Amino acid sequence: MQGSRGTIRKILLWLTLAVLASGLGWTEGDAVEKVCVARVQGTIGPATASYLARAIGEAAGQNAQCLIIELDTPGGLLDSTKEIIQSFLRSPVPTIVYVSPPGAWAGSAGCFITMAADVAVMAPTTSIGAAHPVGISPGSEKQDETMKQKLENFTSSYIETVAAKHHRNTEWARSSVRESAAITSEKALELNVIDLIAKDLPDLLKQIDGREVNGRPLKTARATLIDIPMTFQEKVFQVIAHPQVMLILMLIVMYGIIGELTSPGAILPGVAGLIALVLLLYLASILPMNIAGLALIGVAIALFVIDAFAPTHGVLTAGGIVAFFLGTFMLFDRSEPYLRLSMVWILPSTVVTALFFMFIVGAGIRAQLLPAKAGAETMIGQTGTATERIDAAGGRVFIEGEYWKAVCLEPIEAGQTVEITARDGLTLKVKPATTQKEVPP
Repeated sequence: MQGSRGTIRKILLWLTLAVLASGLGWTEGDAVEKVCVARVQGTIGPATASYLARAIGEAAGQNAQCLIIELDTPGGLLDSTKEIIQSFLRSPVPTIVYVSPPGAWAGSAGCFITMAADVAVMAPTTSIGAAHPVGISPGSEKQDETMKQKLENFTSSYIETVAAKHHRNTEWARSSVRESAAITSEKALELNVIDLIAKDLPDLLKQIDGREVNGRPLKTARATLIDIPMTFQEKVFQVIAHPQVMLILMLIVMYGIIGELTSPGAILPGVAGLIALVLLLYLASILPMNIAGLALIGVAIALFVIDAFAPTHGVLTAGGIVAFFLGTFMLFDRSEPYLRLSMVWILPSTVVTALFFMFIVGAGIRAQLLPAKAGAETMIGQTGTATERIDAAGGRVFIEGEYWKAVCLEPIEAGQTVEITARDGLTLKVKPATTQKEVPP
C-alpha cells in the first residue's frame, strides 16, 4: 500500500508541474530558441564580408533559428558582395536581411545582398535599388564603352539569378542594374522585391514565426535575440576602408618618408610613414582607384622636390599644386557617393602639402646642400702657404696660424700658395693654388 501511494504521489507531482509549465508557456523548445543579429552600416568591403561569414558560423554554432542582418549601406565592392552572397548560399541557418532603421537604404551592393537573403524585409520609409555598377574594378582607369557593357551585362544577369532563386521580381532586379531603378519599401513589397515590411525587430520576429524556410518552419515568436558584433579588427578595417582615410594615409606616407630623408635621424616620421604605407597598400588593393590620379600626385611630388634643388621662382611649385589638386580630385570615381572626395578634404590637403614641401622639405634640402660650417671639413678648399718644399714624401704648410704636415703628388716650392684638397688625420693633401703669394717674413 505504501509503495502504491508513493507512486500515485509522483504521478500527481509530475502532472501538476506539466500543467503549470503549459499554463505559463514554459516549453523546452521556447527555452532554447535563439535568433542571432548582425548589423552592417556603411560601405560593403572585405571587412563586411569577413564579418558576415563569421556571423553565419556563430549562428550555426548556437543552433539559432535564423540570422537577421540589419542593413544600411549606400553600396560597395562587387567582389565583397559576391563573397557575402556565396556565404548566404552556403549558410546552414536561414538568412534574413532587414533594411533598417527607418530612413535606411539598401543601395547598389545592398540591393544584391537583400535579394540574396532567404527572407527580405524592409522597415517603413526605407528604400532599395540603384544597383548600376560604377567603378568596380580596382586600379582601373575610366572604362570604355565595351567594358562597361560587359560589366553591366554580367551584373544584371547575376542579380536576376539571385532574385530568381528566391522567386522575386527578376524584371525589377534587372532594371535596378540597367536603369539604376530605386523604390520605397511599400513599392518593393507590392512588386514582390521583398517579402515583408516590419516596423522593428519584435514585429519582424512575430511575422516570420512559423514561416517555412528551406523546408524548416521558423520558431521566432519567443526567441531570444543574440547580438553578434564586429570584432575590433573588423571595426578597424571597416573604418579605414574609406577614400578620406586613404587620402590621410597617403599624406602621412609622403610627409613621413620624405621628412625622414630630408632630416635623417628623426626616426618617428619614417616609422609613421612606413606603417601608413602598409595600410595604404592594403586599401589600394580593395578600393577602386584611378591610375591617372596617382600619376598626377607623383608628378606633383617630383615638381615640389625639383623646385627645392633648383629654385624656379615658384613656377614648378605652382605646377605641383595644380597637379596635386587634380590628382586628388581624380583619385576616385566621383559618380559613387561612398567613393567621393569632397572639396572639404581636397583643398586643405593641397594647401598643407604645398606648404610642407615649400617650407619644411625645401629648407631641409637646402640645408644639406650648404657647405660645412664646423669641423675638419671646413678646411677643404682653403689656401695656405708652403713653408718648405712639399712633395710625395711630405712637407709643411702654414694655414690659419698653424703649421701642418702636407703631401702633394707634384713638387711645390717654399713660398707657393697651396689649396687643401683632402685631410687624412693630421696630414693635409694639397695642390698648387691658381694665385700665389709671397712667404711671410
